[in-house]
Amino acid sequence: MTNGSPQAGPLAGIKVIEVGSVLAGPYATLMLADLGAEVTKIEPPAGDISRQVSDSYFASINRGKRSVVLELDTAAGQRRLGELVAESDALLVNMKPSAIHRFGLTYQALRRHNEKIVCVALTGFGLHGGDHPAFDHIVQAATGVAAMTGDPDGPPTLPGYTSVDNSTGLTAALGLLAQIIAGRGGQLDVSMRDVMLSQLNYHAAAYLNDGVHPQRLPNGAHKFYVPAQLFDTAAGYLALFITHDGFWRAFAAEAGLSGFATMAERVANREAVLAAVSAALATDTASNWETRLTARGIPAAAVRTLPEALDRNPDSVITAGPYRLVGCPIRIDGHTPDYRPAPALGANQQS
Repeated sequence: MTNGSPQAGPLAGIKVIEVGSVLAGPYATLMLADLGAEVTKIEPPAGDISRQVSDSYFASINRGKRSVVLELDTAAGQRRLGELVAESDALLVNMKPSAIHRFGLTYQALRRHNEKIVCVALTGFGLHGGDHPAFDHIVQAATGVAAMTGDPDGPPTLPGYTSVDNSTGLTAALGLLAQIIAGRGGQLDVSMRDVMLSQLNYHAAAYLNDGVHPQRLPNGAHKFYVPAQLFDTAAGYLALFITHDGFWRAFAAEAGLSGFATMAERVANREAVLAAVSAALATDTASNWETRLTARGIPAAAVRTLPEALDRNPDSVITAGPYRLVGCPIRIDGHTPDYRPAPALGANQQS
């Protein structure tokens, strides 16, 4: 706190233009808006298509922004875009590359309005990578994520949320801020493909350097640590993640197990360890095991539904206008984000 008043957000004074739709781009600028940036969302006359999904969907990734309607394929729309660029620090766009170039949403096209404008192109396969449709599920399939997910005896599986869109949005926001801090304008190219390959870091390194192919293990088991996976219990599933011998000693004492004192032993005897752990965990419920194990400092959690998780974490839920939403995950001492509602279409047309 400063002089009894909340601190301004760390990005107060930063102006960002978003030409985005649906999720990846809007999620990037949502993070920036929550941290105090002024985000102006440029929308076509029909609005961002995510407005058609549901009002709560749109609110969840567009709270706290401004909305200006522009037809970017007209002279008037281009003129107003230039005016906005002249007074802004960055522009972030997620469209197919041909549209980005056609509408002049690159640094090369916009630098005449503002030499210091930071232009971030968020695409599926790169600003010069073609227009192949790049939805979250498609990129999960194309980069190895789907092939690495699921039971080894079952089909490839997609994570239950939009991991590609969210990850790419965060990466784009980071790149945008890095270039602003550098104090120079320029073009940033952030692709969904590159971000997901980057997030498979140690799996990729194992293949590139040691020829090791990723493998799916039952119950989401970790490749290196044993036991580190989901286990069935007397009621519900439990995630247990034993990463070192100290955790194992504490777990073994609570579960009444012996042997397998070192990680090397546990890895060499994976099946025997999993059988012993499974038998022990079957004697109590997932909820009770979580209570017992976390009291000993052991990483464990009962598998919950999203509603159950939200009910247990009310401090993660905020109110923005008429909607209850999940708040900003970046918590800064002395600063509370100004959770304003999502804008009505064209609400800031004359601003």
